[in-house]
Amino acid sequence: MRLHRNLVYTTIDSLNAIFNEGEYADKVVARALKKDKRWGSSDRKFVAETIYEIVRWKRLYAEIAEVKEPYNRENLWRMFSVWAVLRGYPIPDWKQLEGTPERKIKGRFDELSKIRTFKESIPDWMDELGVKELGEKVWAKEIAAQNQTAKVILRVNTLKTTKDKLRAILMDLNIETEYLKDQPDALVLKERANVFLTVAFKEGMFEVQDANSQLVAHFLEVKPGMRVVDACAGAGGKTLHIASIMENKGQLIAMDLYESKLKQLKLRAKRNSAFNIEYRIIDSTKVIKKLHEKADRVLIDAPCSGLGVLKRNPDAKWKLQPEFIENIKKVQTEVLENYSKMVKPGGKLVYATCSVLPSENQEQIKHFLSGETGKNFTFVKDSKILASESGFDGFYMALLERKIN
Repeated sequence: MRLHRNLVYTTIDSLNAIFNEGEYADKVVARALKKDKRWGSSDRKFVAETIYEIVRWKRLYAEIAEVKEPYNRENLWRMFSVWAVLRGYPIPDWKQLEGTPERKIKGRFDELSKIRTFKESIPDWMDELGVKELGEKVWAKEIAAQNQTAKVILRVNTLKTTKDKLRAILMDLNIETEYLKDQPDALVLKERANVFLTVAFKEGMFEVQDANSQLVAHFLEVKPGMRVVDACAGAGGKTLHIASIMENKGQLIAMDLYESKLKQLKLRAKRNSAFNIEYRIIDSTKVIKKLHEKADRVLIDAPCSGLGVLKRNPDAKWKLQPEFIENIKKVQTEVLENYSKMVKPGGKLVYATCSVLPSENQEQIKHFLSGETGKNFTFVKDSKILASESGFDGFYMALLERKIN
């Protein structure tokens, strides 16, 4: 087990882009993995996992390394040396790693591991907010779970294949998967693999989608032939799942504020053979008004803090700000108020977030139901999913039914 110079240099360059240039980790990692065609799967795995680990544990490693933002290249090397020592790598005799204080690093790690904001590597404000909303005991478990590496979950596209057939196809490629109890469309990878390079992916047989995210479409109680609106479709992971449940029968309207996201969805839908999707950019209030009381089902996959998906977006810990969460709650209230009007009498609405904060979830529903528009709805059920209990992403879903006047 030794460090290779070109892999480590790529890691340092990538960390510089994420920490100092404000780039998103997933984009930086994707770019880094294309850097050298000669790299094998173990090289790519090292680069991707090392970048994500140092991003995930940034606060802890920076404190041990005694460096402060903005991080110059020397600082980044010091943080890398902390990672290497704690992972048990022999330190090579490179100029950048000269004088790495291995015993001191281990001692500081033991000390700081007694303080949660360092042990779980989170900003103080996030820790305070988590305790305030979930309580000390639940938050401690939840943030620890959010620091685990996310599993890769596939959602079988039932428009193209079955779970058993896909599993067999992947097994022939030495990609082993397992079934998930109570998840009709999910397969879990036993070991991480670049599934996007497979013919099965290129032919639209599956999408990568967290297990708990896959629960949302089923929660909406969609049936073939309905008129369904996905009001905050984005790049369309849940839209495509809904399309497969609808068996391409009926009308599925994917809406978003951003044309670029709907363009991505169009490409994915073509690959998935999802043909019953219409695309509408929300560029004025008229777009929503035209659909007032017209939809059998409406999904509001609301913009949120993302505090339920930190395990797959660790850089969000450093990009999120308290004021963003306060602002996004106002957006959630407005979206719920306006988009719910598309549900027809007797129709159903699901409000969903990938947050674990009650103020973005149960409290939003309670507030909505007490308002003028909300009085037209009945609360049916909700589901509060914690990463610490499920092993997957944190989610919230509430199902409401519009009263028949």
